[in-house]
Amino acid sequence: MFVRLRLLTAGESHGPALIVVLEGIPAGLFLTPEDINCDLKRRQKGYGRGLRMRKIESDSVKFLSGVRHGVTIGSPIAMLIENRDFENWRTAMSPEPLDEFVPNEKLRSFFVPRPGHADLAGAVKYLTKDLRPILERASARETAARVAAGAVAKKLLAEIGVQIASHVVSIGNVTSNVDASKLPLTEIRERAEGSELRCLDLEAEAEMKRLIDKAANDGETLGGVFEVIAENVPIGLGSHVQWDRKLDGRLAQAVMSIPAVKGVEIGKAFELSQKFGSQVHDPFLEPNPDASDWRFFPRASNNAGGLEGGITNGERIVVRGAMKPISTLRNPLPSIDLRSLQPARAHIERSDVCAVPAAAVVAEAMVALVLADAVLEKFGGDSMTELKANINRFRELIREWMVRESDEGSTPKE
Repeated sequence: MFVRLRLLTAGESHGPALIVVLEGIPAGLFLTPEDINCDLKRRQKGYGRGLRMRKIESDSVKFLSGVRHGVTIGSPIAMLIENRDFENWRTAMSPEPLDEFVPNEKLRSFFVPRPGHADLAGAVKYLTKDLRPILERASARETAARVAAGAVAKKLLAEIGVQIASHVVSIGNVTSNVDASKLPLTEIRERAEGSELRCLDLEAEAEMKRLIDKAANDGETLGGVFEVIAENVPIGLGSHVQWDRKLDGRLAQAVMSIPAVKGVEIGKAFELSQKFGSQVHDPFLEPNPDASDWRFFPRASNNAGGLEGGITNGERIVVRGAMKPISTLRNPLPSIDLRSLQPARAHIERSDVCAVPAAAVVAEAMVALVLADAVLEKFGGDSMTELKANINRFRELIREWMVRESDEGSTPKE
């Protein structure tokens, strides 16, 4: 997916640690553990989270390479996030061979897949009837590694003026009535960070909490919709010339890769599909060669979500993700015991009731990684100094192009 960046994560949900390797970040970016830790903490918050997020894990990162004296040096950045809960899983998730027979109970093995989870598909793919190895890697715990990598990408983007925020649009059938498109990004961020559900609408948040409480009492789970907004993104990222270079496609793939996300839209795609073209497309306003941001060609609206033809157009990037309810239910659904192929009730694992606010933070990270990759793809630069110079030169070229008179046709060369 990435062109200039390369991201690898490793680690299991209850293993010793998560590992992140992020390659392609230029030298000269100031970076400290706290730049990452603050986003790791944000991911763990949220009304409806399970015991592990509220009491057991308290994520923090340790740099292993790529950073010297608080500054990136251009080599791959390696980070480690320890799993504190590993102490309770040392036998079940031990990397070393076992010296003696250990019963399945102590190994935390299970054989009854949960509908909606990767359990069964993964078991067939890897030909294992013990579903523990599938759960451990398919778990949303892996997203802590992505958030760490995304925090680095956000720090790079902030250096060139790009800001990112997220908020929850709906949980279950309760929807926020606040239109984020009418709010400054700073206000969106402040309201979201001040809400246990990252919701901009206090009345809707109260109703969402009541719905989560009811789901918890009923042994149910809830999904919802989140929105990520990126502002001051350079115009011209991505390309229309090949399907895999279209930035909207790259953003959609990145957000869709988040566990339990089953739908992604750019702008107001699903709503706009029911309208006429004249009601949908964003009219141009007067061009502004002296724009201090990237809105050299401002629009009266932003229904397109900042992308046209797979290319950024200078408006806000707006990406929404729809998250299904979490697959682990305290009142489990009918399933099959893979050992006997007989009917059984699905496995129960410690889980959240609702993780939509956390998914929004993870989506921020994924959007940031795609945008940072696109910035590096277009502008290049082995150092932050070079990258910024290239971006500034592109702004100058846009201004020169805007004020230059157009040629009426072309003159053949001799």
